[in-house]
Amino acid sequence: MTTTHRIPFGTLLRVETRKLLDTRTSVIMTGVLAAAALALVAGRGLFTGTADLYTLANTAGIAMGVLLPVLGILTVTGEWSHRTALTTFTLEPRRGRVLAAQCLPVLAAAVLACLAALLVAVPMTALSAAVRGVEATWGLDVARLLGWTATSVLSAAEGLAMGMLLMNAPAAIVIYLVTPMVWSFVTRLGPVGATLAEWLDLNTAGNALMDGSMGAGDAARLAAAVGVWVVIPMAVGVLRVLRKDVQ
Repeated sequence: MTTTHRIPFGTLLRVETRKLLDTRTSVIMTGVLAAAALALVAGRGLFTGTADLYTLANTAGIAMGVLLPVLGILTVTGEWSHRTALTTFTLEPRRGRVLAAQCLPVLAAAVLACLAALLVAVPMTALSAAVRGVEATWGLDVARLLGWTATSVLSAAEGLAMGMLLMNAPAAIVIYLVTPMVWSFVTRLGPVGATLAEWLDLNTAGNALMDGSMGAGDAARLAAAVGVWVVIPMAVGVLRVLRKDVQ
């Protein structure tokens, strides 16, 4: 009788988490992310005189909001880019578990990135207040903080969805980075363009969530945008990964 040894999900999760920390790409991405966050916070704090903790943390989050989705794309396309899918899916034939183990660390990283941005903003808030001679603002609105964190998670999920859908890192990264510019153009096409952006552009629809002022109408628009850019691409992408022939 043949006994099948299943790989525990915790083991898969540790392996995929380690890939975010000890590969060349992850080290470079982490370094760029940290440098960009520090530069943005220092620039805004010292040159504009901003000494508000939330504003500076949000500034640090700009770099993270761009790079974390890219990291998500690289995570879910890595097996296909490096031609290791055959080995991975031979060791763990249940591809859904592998995808889950790849996605969870990226989403957790989005939450941790927000905490890191706050930690970076704390000393810069004090330094900016001292250098510019203004009073520091330390208050944090819980709704805005949670909304900002949720927005970061949604951005990371968008990157994961795009990576799964296309299974090609360069194409997914280009589309992810170009899409905001396209929507910026669409919003200038008049009322119709602005309405389309409110319902279909994830960044525009997420503004109310980011500000902690989400209403019923805002929630409906955000749900539509999440469906277009996260739910549908991820569902189709999962099906593609589950059914794709591995050579």
